[in-house]
Amino acid sequence: MKKSSVLAVTALASACMAALAASGSSAVDVLVPLDPPTVVASDEPIDETPQRWFVELSGAPAADGGQSVSLKSEKKSFRDNARAAGVKYQEHYAFDGLFNGLSISVPRSQLSTLARLPGVKAIYPVETVAMPDPELSSPELTTALAMTGADVAQSELGLDGTGIRVAVMDTGIDIDHPDLGGGGTNGSTSFPSARVVTGWDFVGDAFNADSTSATYNPNPVPDARPDDCNGHGTHVAGIIGADGAVKGVAPKVTIGAYRVFGCQGSTTADVMIAAMERALADNMDVLNMSIGSTYQWPEYPTAKAASRLVNKGMVVVASAGNSGDTGLYSTGAPSVGDNVISVASFDNTHATQRYFAISPDGTKVGFNQATASPTAPSSGTVSMARTGTAQSAADACTALPAGSLTGQVALIRRGTCSFYIKAANAQAAGAAAVVLYDNVTAAPLNPTVAGTPAITIPVVGTTKLFGDLIDGRLAAGPVQLTWTGSVDKFPNAAGGLISAFSAYGMSPDLDFKPDIGAPGGAIYSTYPLENGGYATISGTSMASPHVAGAAALLLQSAPNTNAKKVAAILQNTAVPKVWSGNPGTGLLDVAYRQGAGMLRIDDAIVNATRVTPGKLSLGESTTGPVTRQLTLKNTGRTPVTYAFSSVNSVSTGPSTYLPLGFYLPNTAVTFGANSVTLQPKAEATVTVTITPPAAAPAGGMYGGYLVMTPSDGSATLRVPFGGYVGDYQLRQVLVPTTNGFPWLARLAGTSYIKQASGGTYTMAGSDVPFFLVHFDHQSRKLRLDVTDANTGKNWHRALTEEYMGRNSTPTGFFALSWDGLTTSPGGGKTWTVPNGQYVVTMSVLKALGDEDNPAHWETWASPVITVARP
Repeated sequence: MKKSSVLAVTALASACMAALAASGSSAVDVLVPLDPPTVVASDEPIDETPQRWFVELSGAPAADGGQSVSLKSEKKSFRDNARAAGVKYQEHYAFDGLFNGLSISVPRSQLSTLARLPGVKAIYPVETVAMPDPELSSPELTTALAMTGADVAQSELGLDGTGIRVAVMDTGIDIDHPDLGGGGTNGSTSFPSARVVTGWDFVGDAFNADSTSATYNPNPVPDARPDDCNGHGTHVAGIIGADGAVKGVAPKVTIGAYRVFGCQGSTTADVMIAAMERALADNMDVLNMSIGSTYQWPEYPTAKAASRLVNKGMVVVASAGNSGDTGLYSTGAPSVGDNVISVASFDNTHATQRYFAISPDGTKVGFNQATASPTAPSSGTVSMARTGTAQSAADACTALPAGSLTGQVALIRRGTCSFYIKAANAQAAGAAAVVLYDNVTAAPLNPTVAGTPAITIPVVGTTKLFGDLIDGRLAAGPVQLTWTGSVDKFPNAAGGLISAFSAYGMSPDLDFKPDIGAPGGAIYSTYPLENGGYATISGTSMASPHVAGAAALLLQSAPNTNAKKVAAILQNTAVPKVWSGNPGTGLLDVAYRQGAGMLRIDDAIVNATRVTPGKLSLGESTTGPVTRQLTLKNTGRTPVTYAFSSVNSVSTGPSTYLPLGFYLPNTAVTFGANSVTLQPKAEATVTVTITPPAAAPAGGMYGGYLVMTPSDGSATLRVPFGGYVGDYQLRQVLVPTTNGFPWLARLAGTSYIKQASGGTYTMAGSDVPFFLVHFDHQSRKLRLDVTDANTGKNWHRALTEEYMGRNSTPTGFFALSWDGLTTSPGGGKTWTVPNGQYVVTMSVLKALGDEDNPAHWETWASPVITVARP
């Protein structure tokens, strides 16, 4: 990394905090985390242009009343029009039920041609969705069930999910696993089985949509049996419904296995929609999707499809995403969909792990085996050595002295470079093994040291607490490590706090997301038998099945519950947790990161009073105080009085990317009454006025909770709220970055060359103008318009795209192209632009912007483009 890059980040962090403190007035209560996350700066541009595209057609899908004949006719017309226009595409899927359209691959140079075809309503990127890397350990779900009240729902309420059909869209399920109704040996169970009653394999073992992987294979070859050769789906299914050595949230549900991943790598969003349509056809009651596409709008195809499932009566639960380290507005689709339950992750209170012991007192140190390294020994005593200190920012990121670690176990702190680089440097210095430890208080470290050449010494990961302890002992003298093959349960220092990886909201339309949280860090559940039978995995993908299982228990207890109402019921009794950045302050964590808080399914089921809506999305603060109504309904047999109050949560400043600025807003909340008494079977409506914080950083967000405390000792009810500070349309989308985007560019092989002074193009093949653009924030619409550079004559529109996601990194970019054709704004007529000189103007409509307000658009004019067809 360049030294200047490090200095730039340090200066940026200081400037952000200074600006935060100066904004509005000195009353802004600036907060600083005890362990700020490490930010690695890079000036290198990162191409984030998708390879596949959703094509949305004009008519409504079948779920919204579209007729089969019309839907098929539209697709035939699209194929005919694409053929006539010379579009060279590969069709992957055609959808009728939840989305009217197709997914296709098309050369980048023909993207504008695709977008202007008659009947095309919109195009969206087909995002590639990666699966998390699992880490083997011992079976343990008890503490996680206790955190959500699922243990109480089972033991005291007698609920187990009987009669509820839960779909698991994931890597498949090990149908032979005894905890999931299997025979206990590979191949011993037929499909469908008594527990896994339906399902579908959409991809096959070899499928991998990650184009950067050596095993890239985007061609699905489905199997007749949706088995699991990865483990993630079996783990998720176990959390929902295991019934054996591990007991899930709803151990008697029947399960559907919808396999959308191969044995490794990634899947794509179009495969997800195909699985959703199948789950609808199979009449599933609940769908769990522990996967998603970050930075997207509720209009993204998977989000719209998921919302339509809810409209058809299916409860849909989806992980918010593991993109917390990429900043704000990172919650993924489909979880941002309307009425889709978006789930954040909290760390488990305990972790069951293998351990080694350290001298002089035999202290047990829990660890996780690193992926892609040899297994740690089960016996033997070895001396330890450290390569840095508990303050080192780049421990073992450069070559270590030859022989300096010979025969010793190296203690190395996380930070700056990859785990692979650290392990490789220790190995080259003669280390016998490596213990990696975290640089922040979080769930036990689950490292991967995959790389070439392979690591050949054991590598394990542990917590910051244990790492700091060993570092301190090494500073005082020699330390001996004794390997064991034993396991024990260790308290998790971050237990009950929001997981470090959990995504931030809100959604680009300022809808309050995520909706609720559940345990997702260090969760132990079922795993394929051939890989040990049980494992621990961390991620919002592990939190989502807790909520899906809880929804099954709720539906069992109240079978006629409307799918659209389930989210609010669960949110009412959730319990928000303290700020993970500094738990000692007692302040509540960011509302639009933890949602309503930790799920409490026992309270949600037994509580007689419900409050609607379950959350409040307040929009921009420029509108001033916001008045809303809360309706409380007592379904019980005794009267109850609720006292009203509110509490603000830690909130964030204007920066999209890390490092984030934190502050405590002084949001004012006034209720129409101090309290309300509800008679049995009665309801009451109360007004609440929320005045946005007077002293807050412009461009930041704020959040908190409305609190209704009962007089009868029942569960406290809460309604989370969130809003934006200032004018949302002042948020800059087209940020230049250090690379000076947007660019006019030329594609040379797989690289882009900037044409700062203009460029000449033959418009043949890939020799067309490309426009490289960085989106610092999501955009409602993008347009490319063409004018004659010499006369100013309007040559109409080259491209329109809607609901654009943001880039994942501060230097990421999307590449757009122009093929030399244009259309009228309505798409009724097409022109071939003649040879000549032109300027392309890029116009970007800000999120929630008014299309008729020029101030809500950002524009950029290209250098002169010379069209010179031979």
